[in-house]
Amino acid sequence: MDQPTVGILHPGSMGAAVAACAATNATAALWCAEGRSPASTARAEQFGLMPVATLRELLDRSDIVISLCPPAAAEDLAHDVAAHGFTGVYVEANAINAERVVRIADLLGTTATVVDAGVVGSPPIGGKLPTLYLSGPVSAVANVEALFAGTAVRTKTLGGEMGKASVLKLAYTSFQKTSRLLAALSIGIAREHGVDQELMEIASRRTDSYLAEPEYIPKTASRAWRWSPELNEAADMLDAAGLPPEVLRAAAASLARWNDAKDDGELTLVDALDRLAHP
Repeated sequence: MDQPTVGILHPGSMGAAVAACAATNATAALWCAEGRSPASTARAEQFGLMPVATLRELLDRSDIVISLCPPAAAEDLAHDVAAHGFTGVYVEANAINAERVVRIADLLGTTATVVDAGVVGSPPIGGKLPTLYLSGPVSAVANVEALFAGTAVRTKTLGGEMGKASVLKLAYTSFQKTSRLLAALSIGIAREHGVDQELMEIASRRTDSYLAEPEYIPKTASRAWRWSPELNEAADMLDAAGLPPEVLRAAAASLARWNDAKDDGELTLVDALDRLAHP
């Protein structure tokens, strides 16, 4: 595909910045101003996106369309695009589960070619370099890779199976975003009792991510019989401090799935994950 025209649906802070990168290798980066907020208009102008009056015009003129919107709106937006009979490459880049991606691919597949995508990282501004993970039809994926070649949006292909990119995105975000909430809850408990500085001093001694240490998971499983009650105790403290206890209650219940692995020093990573899935 020679330099394509790209359309961005619902240009939020991520979408507008991604579209601006795509514009480097496109004849134009379009967005639909119809029904959008003043904030969206300001973002689109900031990133040099070209406004069109209607969704139909955007779809008629675009070879590649990128969908980056709140997850709840992803399928409604895909239905709107399908209703116009879009025939180009549809990049489903929303943070949605694989089943929803497959439904969208089935919906649009009679006329368009759907590429599953997941953005990991911050918007590509100020030196930030997010990665756009891709899966789906080879030729369409190659077109998307070419669209971002040499830009601040790096691409990595995961194969032809629809949904792989979205699974990776949600697997990562499950840890990354929940861990930040857990940090807020931990500091909240400590602050309530005046030991928040001491807590952060303890935490500063360790900078590695548990996500990069899967060998620790079997150890966690073997100790879960003790850790689950500890988290319930912590949840009681959150409740008493007026902070939400539900996350720690859920974590305690999840750890309880490993109760039968008590002090099992021979447990492997595969065994631990199997027991978590099938207690």
